[in-house]
Amino acid sequence: MLDVEVCKKARLSRDPRFDGKFFIAVKTTGIYCRTTCPVHPPKEENVQYFISALSAAQAGFRPCLRCRPDSAPGSAPWQGVGATLDRAIALIDQGALQEGSLPQLASRLGVSDRYVRKLFNQYLGVSPKKYALYQQCLFAKKLLHQTRLPITEVALASGFDSIRRFNDCFKSQLQFTPTQMRQQQKKANSNIVLELYYRPPFNWHHMQQFLAKRLVDGLEWITPQSYGRTFQWHGSQGKFTATHNPEKHCFDVEIDINELKSLKPVVNNIRRILDLDADLLQIESDLTRALPKEFTLVTGLRLPGIWSLFEAGIRAILGQQVSVQAAKNLVTQLVHTLGQPKDTEHYFPTAEAMADNDLEFLKMPNARRQTLRRFAEYFCFAEAAEQPDDWLDIKGIGPWTVAYAKMRGQSDPDIFLASDLGVIKALKAQREFNETQLSPWRSYLTFQLWSQL
Repeated sequence: MLDVEVCKKARLSRDPRFDGKFFIAVKTTGIYCRTTCPVHPPKEENVQYFISALSAAQAGFRPCLRCRPDSAPGSAPWQGVGATLDRAIALIDQGALQEGSLPQLASRLGVSDRYVRKLFNQYLGVSPKKYALYQQCLFAKKLLHQTRLPITEVALASGFDSIRRFNDCFKSQLQFTPTQMRQQQKKANSNIVLELYYRPPFNWHHMQQFLAKRLVDGLEWITPQSYGRTFQWHGSQGKFTATHNPEKHCFDVEIDINELKSLKPVVNNIRRILDLDADLLQIESDLTRALPKEFTLVTGLRLPGIWSLFEAGIRAILGQQVSVQAAKNLVTQLVHTLGQPKDTEHYFPTAEAMADNDLEFLKMPNARRQTLRRFAEYFCFAEAAEQPDDWLDIKGIGPWTVAYAKMRGQSDPDIFLASDLGVIKALKAQREFNETQLSPWRSYLTFQLWSQL
């Protein structure tokens, strides 16, 4: 439930820390806005508050063309209600209902499609398909605003196979046509450059330093203001560079991709690996209450993700019981030997490429090389490879490897690496506390402890 007095103060202050946590609908204009909208604030009696853009749209309001609610950091009114709904949301955002059916999605979740519909109707007030459709339309709106992609390519990039269906859905969901939206466009990029917003604080310096220490040349690149890498996504390939823009509380992300149909899930994954949708105010408030007073939090600390769960698992195996630098050197060897090259860049090796190689070029114990091969083979053939807890059945993989992969490959916020040597060392300098009381933010606790070293 939204507190009207808090919402009133937040909208009048235009505080970016509330951006995306709720939306403001104006009854006299039929428009809904972000809390940071630059227009003159309407009278309170003309305002209605909604916890999500979707709920504002369902009430009959259309998105503002100035503040662009489609660009707001992700809000999650369903967060905390259960892993099944959280996982369903993540899979739909990755295009699960564009590539498959609701029963197929439900099968991946291990529940019935009827139960999935019940969860969506109970917590979001719409069906899974309607949720997916509205997210597709909001993404299309972002592309129409911020790029010069032709409308047909915008439709493809947003997950629509038919331009006619795209036009019909866009108009029914947002109450104007793509052509009308494009006419409102003031300035756009000739290539794909999108503004991805976050709620402050964001400690970019800390994330940049963390990524730089683990950077694999050719796969990734970094500057004091930016981070980029190559990627593969369900058959498509590309690269991106995300440049921090602290004045606007966003990253300007330039994307080069060979299959536009994969653009939306790729953008969602970039948001995940930069942890742009985290509510740091809430997280740090919860941590402060549960930690000893002597514990000094690093403000704005985020969870830097890894592009895929497979890559996270490989990096975790290569990082077992070795230093960060040694693990980085091994990953670099792997990428430069088996990663598909493109000019001066490389893609991360596929599971098939690793499973078919003896990996003798890696200077490490043979037992660990065999663990890598078994892990790669598992990803080649196992349908449940996306469930890291099942990896424990693979010889050579233990709880630390699984936990690390979940924390960085799935951005699970509640992983405490109790057996990690860095965590153990940091804990020795702290007063004793009960880490279970810090759920569901124990991944942030792990990074806070690493930052103390």
